[in-house]
Amino acid sequence: MSDKHLNDAFIYSGGRSAFGRHGGGLSSIRPDDLLAHVIKSVVASSGFTPETFEDVVMGNTNGAGEDCRNVARFASLRAGMPTTLAGITV
Repeated sequence: MSDKHLNDAFIYSGGRSAFGRHGGGLSSIRPDDLLAHVIKSVVASSGFTPETFEDVVMGNTNGAGEDCRNVARFASLRAGMPTTLAGITV
C-alpha cells in the first residue's frame, strides 16, 4: 500500500486487560477503570500524544448490567483521552 489517503484506517497497537474469576480479585474494579489502564499503556508505548488518536475500539465479552454501556468511551475518558475522540465497544 504505497498510496496513503486521508481516509485510510490503521490499527497501530493493541492491548488487553487482566481477567479473573467471577467474584475474584478484580471484581471490585470497574471495567472502564481496568480498561483505562490499558489505554494509558498503549498511548505511553506509542510515542504519540493522546490527541493523535482518532478512535478507540474495544471488545467487551460481558456487557451485562452496569457494564451495559459504551465501555470504550468511558474508559477513554477515564484514561485522559480527548473528549472529541470516539469510543466504540464491540
